[in-house]
Amino acid sequence: MPTAAFMTLGCKVNQYETQRILDDFERHGFTITEFHRPADIYVVNTCSVTQAAERKSRNTLRRARRLNPNAIVVMTGCYAEMARIKGEAFEEVNLIVPNPHKMQTLNRLLEAFPEIRASLQNSRPPSSTAPTLHRRTRATIKVQDGCDVFCTFCSIPYTRTQMVSRPMGEIVSEVERLADQGFTEIVITGVLVGAYGQEPGFEGRSEGLPRGTAWTPDRIYQRPDLADLLLALAKVEGIRRIRLSSIEPTQITDRLLEAFASEPKLCPHLHIPLQSGSDKILAAMNRPYNQRFYLERCAAAKARIPDLAITADIMVGFPGEDRKDFEQTLYVAREVGYARAHVFRYSPRPNTPAATMADQVSDAEKEARSQELIALCRETQKRFIQSYLGRTMEVLVEGKGAAVEPSSENESIPLIKEEPSGLLGGYTGNYIRVQFTGGSHLIGKLVQVRLLETTLDGAIGEIGDDTLEPMPEPPADSHSLPLATLSGQLLA
Repeated sequence: MPTAAFMTLGCKVNQYETQRILDDFERHGFTITEFHRPADIYVVNTCSVTQAAERKSRNTLRRARRLNPNAIVVMTGCYAEMARIKGEAFEEVNLIVPNPHKMQTLNRLLEAFPEIRASLQNSRPPSSTAPTLHRRTRATIKVQDGCDVFCTFCSIPYTRTQMVSRPMGEIVSEVERLADQGFTEIVITGVLVGAYGQEPGFEGRSEGLPRGTAWTPDRIYQRPDLADLLLALAKVEGIRRIRLSSIEPTQITDRLLEAFASEPKLCPHLHIPLQSGSDKILAAMNRPYNQRFYLERCAAAKARIPDLAITADIMVGFPGEDRKDFEQTLYVAREVGYARAHVFRYSPRPNTPAATMADQVSDAEKEARSQELIALCRETQKRFIQSYLGRTMEVLVEGKGAAVEPSSENESIPLIKEEPSGLLGGYTGNYIRVQFTGGSHLIGKLVQVRLLETTLDGAIGEIGDDTLEPMPEPPADSHSLPLATLSGQLLA
């Protein structure tokens, strides 16, 4: 059977879309292999959110060509769309699938290379055609696509132009299938996820809502919003956690906060992009809020949701940003006390208003401000984690040395990165990365872990007594056991 390998760069929406494409290939008989291995087809889902993302996309395409000079290299994603706008060409690419048509990647491939279709027809069918999904303990679900905000620095409204929300019943049915396959946590994502259900003409259908759910006649879902969707998904049997991806501060409604406060399955973690703490820069960015509004929404969220972690995207070096503006960003970071922050330097995007603005900040100044803000956010993260030391928290165990970040970028979806520590790893509901000693039988389970000490980006913990198997009695003639023996019994 022909082999296919996949690589995703960028956001969780891209990750979800790659997985859907991968499932399609697998159902049609392709053997899925890891991206660093030789394959017949390489599919690269690219990103163009920054110059660095575009550079990684180009390097990944070249890497695929080096891995197998005779392979078919397929390019899709936002950079495929941006390259079309800029008129760029790629010698190493055999097929470009436009971003709006990426869900038809397999069909486009078979149309362009009919010999692949013939190879599939002549191959022995796989023993199972069930998709392997994310091959991890959590699954990502895209519920919405498109953005119409048009921030002056962003190219996404040009590469994902159509605002569209999926019917709620369709989403619930997908989550039920994931629960049946053993997934316990789902991540709800979208390009502008807080706009779910709000585009003109959208009618969310109530068919296909969770099994056993009895809706009263006055609760008919003709136009559900994000809070409705999250609460409906929380009723799916087998799903223990629901994590929300990045949401704009203007879309954090009181109703959404009430949903988080009332439903324990909703993880107490909100990723709220800041971009800048300066009102002047926010206005230049065309961001529809100011510093006061942002801080008010964060304070309201913390007041309503116990143990809430707030994380953020923050930009430095936007055109016109001076030291005073940057200090306003530092002020907001201190006030919120971010549990984690993604700090990035402004990168001009073609055809965006900011690219031609005056007072462009030098690369050296962007780097200096970036490092200063990163240092501050590391301190706020450390203080956040330290506030939970000594407490027992629920952790979803993801693997040996593997705590794959829920919002991590630029990872190949089918793989889980192994780390050299050999400890089990996972995340608390409020996004603290925890590592601890335990047996592989715990992978995929929610366990109680007491946090003991901080690490560079998380905590070391110990699992509670209710998670461990009963310990055998020590030898009658021994007052203690060697450490290696004790560890072996704990891991057995």
